[in-house]
This record gives sequence, C-alpha cells and structure tokens, in this order.
Amino acid sequence: MNENLMKHGAFGWNELMTTDLGAARSFYGALFGWETEDYPVEGMNYVLVKVGGEAVGGMMTLPPECAGMPPAWGVYVTVEDVDATARQVEALGGKLLRPPEDIPDIGRFCVLQDPQGATLCAITYRQP
Repeated sequence: MNENLMKHGAFGWNELMTTDLGAARSFYGALFGWETEDYPVEGMNYVLVKVGGEAVGGMMTLPPECAGMPPAWGVYVTVEDVDATARQVEALGGKLLRPPEDIPDIGRFCVLQDPQGATLCAITYRQP
C-alpha cells in the first residue's frame, strides 16, 4: 500500500458493500477499467480493486449484520491508534456505530458517525 495512505489522517482505503458482488465487479471493471482480484478472507467473499496493479480498494457482499442497508461505498481514514480515536468520537459529538475490532493480518478498525450523520471507518494498519 502507498506509504502516504498509511499516515495519520489520510484517506487510505475505499470499500463497496453490495448485494451483488459479481455485478459490481463487472460494472466497475467496464466503467473504470479496474482490475479485480479475489482476496481470501475467512467467512466472506472479498475482492481487491486494483489500478495499475496497485490495490486501491475492495468490494464485498453486505454482511448479515448489515441486512436491509442499501449498497454503499465506504471510506477508511488511517489513524495511529483506532482505540484512542474511538474514545474521542462521543466527546466530539459523534457516535460510535461499531467499536474497534481486528481485521486479521490487516489491522484494527471502527465505524463512526459525525454529528451531522455522515459515517466512515477509522483504521490502524498492522505494522509489517
């Protein structure tokens, strides 16, 4: 992953959660010329999105806990300490929608909502 995307405060990853992974793969591949690659993740189908051979995002089927949610793109902002970031959310007027949780071999993330209702994920990547 690009080193600049690993810095605190950088938009580091984009991810689609969808009801039809195959259709999304075909649509975005044709529209933007994205390359896609299956990426093994336990318990789900995950697809890497690549531009010029570099992974820039991912796609996955909506997980069961998101049933009823419309397909949507989400963004991850890199932070130095996701647990510390999660502790700040409510003090700053936001809401923690999903507490910090590990992504095996990737890092640790949480889902938060700002005071106006917009959502995003914060992530601390595992150091190599």
